[in-house]
Amino acid sequence: MCIKKTFCLLLIGLFTVTASWAKDAPLVWFNGKKPVTYSLQQPTPAVVKTAIGMFTDDLKLVTDILPQHAPEKSATIRIMLLDAKNAAGLRSLGVPTDSLTTRVDAFFIKVVKNQILVVGSDARGTAYGILELSRLAGVSPWVWWADAYPAKKTQLTIAADYRSFQYPSVAYRGIFINDEDWSLQPWSWKHFDPQGKDGLISGKTYKEVFKLLMRLRANAIWPGMHGATVPFYFAPGAKEAANECGIVIGTSHCEPLMRNNVGEWDEHVRGHFNFIDNHDAVINYWSERLKEVQGLENYYTIGMRGVHDGEMEGVHTLQEKTAALQKVIYEQRELLTKYINKDVTKIPQQFVPYKEVLAIYENGLNVPDDITLTWCDDNYGYMTRLSDSQQQKRSGGAGVYYHLSYWGRPHDYLWLTTTQPGLIYNEMSEAYNHNARRLWIVNVHDLKPAAYDLEFFLDLAWDFKSFTPSTINKHRENWLKREFGEKATQKLVPAMQEFYRLCGIRRPEFMGWSRVEEDKQKYPKGWTPVINSEFSITEFGGELDRYLADYENIKKLVTEAEKDIDPTRKDAFFITVKYPVYCASAMAAKWLEAQRANTIAATIHESEWAKNTSLINACISSRNAYNEIVQLTNYYNNTLSGGKWKHSMSYNPRDLHVFAEPKLPLPETATANTKPVTKMAPAPLATDGIIAKNAKDYSKSTGNVQVIQSLGHSMNAVSIPKGGSLTFEFDSTVDGDAVLRTAVIPTQPNDKGDIRFSVKIDNEEPQVCSFKEPFRSEVWKNNVLRGQAVRETKHKLTKGKHILTITALDNHIVADQWMIDFKPERKFYVFPVK
Repeated sequence: MCIKKTFCLLLIGLFTVTASWAKDAPLVWFNGKKPVTYSLQQPTPAVVKTAIGMFTDDLKLVTDILPQHAPEKSATIRIMLLDAKNAAGLRSLGVPTDSLTTRVDAFFIKVVKNQILVVGSDARGTAYGILELSRLAGVSPWVWWADAYPAKKTQLTIAADYRSFQYPSVAYRGIFINDEDWSLQPWSWKHFDPQGKDGLISGKTYKEVFKLLMRLRANAIWPGMHGATVPFYFAPGAKEAANECGIVIGTSHCEPLMRNNVGEWDEHVRGHFNFIDNHDAVINYWSERLKEVQGLENYYTIGMRGVHDGEMEGVHTLQEKTAALQKVIYEQRELLTKYINKDVTKIPQQFVPYKEVLAIYENGLNVPDDITLTWCDDNYGYMTRLSDSQQQKRSGGAGVYYHLSYWGRPHDYLWLTTTQPGLIYNEMSEAYNHNARRLWIVNVHDLKPAAYDLEFFLDLAWDFKSFTPSTINKHRENWLKREFGEKATQKLVPAMQEFYRLCGIRRPEFMGWSRVEEDKQKYPKGWTPVINSEFSITEFGGELDRYLADYENIKKLVTEAEKDIDPTRKDAFFITVKYPVYCASAMAAKWLEAQRANTIAATIHESEWAKNTSLINACISSRNAYNEIVQLTNYYNNTLSGGKWKHSMSYNPRDLHVFAEPKLPLPETATANTKPVTKMAPAPLATDGIIAKNAKDYSKSTGNVQVIQSLGHSMNAVSIPKGGSLTFEFDSTVDGDAVLRTAVIPTQPNDKGDIRFSVKIDNEEPQVCSFKEPFRSEVWKNNVLRGQAVRETKHKLTKGKHILTITALDNHIVADQWMIDFKPERKFYVFPVK
């Protein structure tokens, strides 16, 4: 009896363990032999069909076997779109149908009875859910656009208790393809889809763009609209591709009612683009397009500017502009009511108070409550205005138009995408917290150069609450792991952190210390520029050499990391890491070595130039750096991915002076047979009596201060709320007069007020500093070019211990660094602190 009882207990125990193991065992959804199967609800929306086509292609890359459609009961993956008929059944399977019903573009994934259940709140949400499975299978969103091919797998598993409920933080999320003349556009019409029409971004090209947006869970686009580009609605198949991919078409601030003025308004046929004097022609022009787009999902821009990025014609004073624009809005709404929807409040519309339009709006312009107010940055990543407490109550909500690339004053940045992730986070969190959650559009000149920053921006729009100021670096680390694996990431994390720091100090496009419009006026065509940067060759042990050495160090890390990259990801690595890092380094070397060469040449007689080793070496280094950029770009266009990206990368967009070969004292023939001397390591940082700290190294704080990763020259700038303060303890070894330089991120007030902080040392009276600057003022230009606003105050110090207090007097204050210097006339660029 005892034996039988023991045996039974053993059986029960064995059964319990087995049952527990079986319950917790992951679901094998690909076993290496049979294809993955899926079922689709009928009828199937177009965007879901597109997503399933992408998914099956993805799984073919991973498994070498194309997934197959199967009956619902036997399929590995069951795909459903939530509706009134299936809600009760899905609820019984644990689907949060009540929550899903209230969300747009949402999806829910769960393992149920040996199936993966994918349920979307709508068609787009269902598509996103399907593509989430591609991610789970190891497929990068950049599989096509960056040639990030997935690793082959003989088995795919998913946890038995897997559950994911995702939905967007921002209703409409997308991109503005702008300044596309040197990248996406020539690649499309010259190489990818040549149709014999110059400037055509074809429907085939847009389809690939839209598919990437789907993978990044974006749903909106403002298409390319430059004069050299064929207008979107003239591109055969483009609007059909948007419908197939669930993409909402909008237009920029100067393209009302879906019209691309610069490409569509023919002044010889229609007359001036003047609402006052040519009213009927303008109204007919808008009406034509509205008739064409009936039934499509669009987001309509309301208002009027010039044909391109200029002011409205026919009006002069602020009052005239306000009255005319008010009439424009009224008549545009009448047209929308006539052609699109009798209830105009149901039509997605935006008003963009960009540049001069902001002053008109603030002059009393009445923008109906259901229209989204789309606020803009200053073109360099700093938001200029956001909704006040009353505007936040508008039924149309608010949106953001943000830049990751720009053509204009004081200088373009249309080559590499180097905006610090911390800046994107800081500004978009301000927008989100001011209830700008209706529309987020980011300006990019192309997709590949913007890869990480673009995905970071869209991830914020998708799930903003998953980010904090202290998780920004972790997001980049996870991205690198996903793309290049654990081993390479160990080297790439510090490399890319340093890359963003160095680019935050000076973007590669700004390294020539030139300005686009001013250079056109000052210098004749064919002028060869001479560098005169603010980097010092001698101060603090040689800040110029230290900057170049820092770039060389990250190049070494990238070179080492490349050895650990899987061959299938080598091209992706070149596109997203190697090309931008190597080119940014070369751009710095090209200009700063030219500065060194010209500085040396100015101190010795011309007859001694060819004998001076340092001068020769600087000329060779500068010229080699220029050639390196050319060679890397040639590889990008002609060899990378078998020539897939021919014509997609230009190292000299707009042929600006910064991209030229610098003017050097010695011609190439004078250095042709000379080998460059191996450079010595830069001298140690010499503080020369200065006292400097990063803001994050504060001793005490008041208020809810937050250290924001990957922001500022310090890469850890500190956000200080209004009334909050940072306190620093320091020792002075000198008696005398000193200047305190306080560097903050050059943010904007985001309202009509000021943006100020105060500083005081010990018990002295606080000194108030404002860094509010008029748009395009000289100080503003310097601020955006260096990524800091620096304010100087005078103080008298004695030897011994002191306390510095920095207090925020307004909102949006972000402190970066400070330094006390007893040589107020010192010339330098970078604060001597890391």
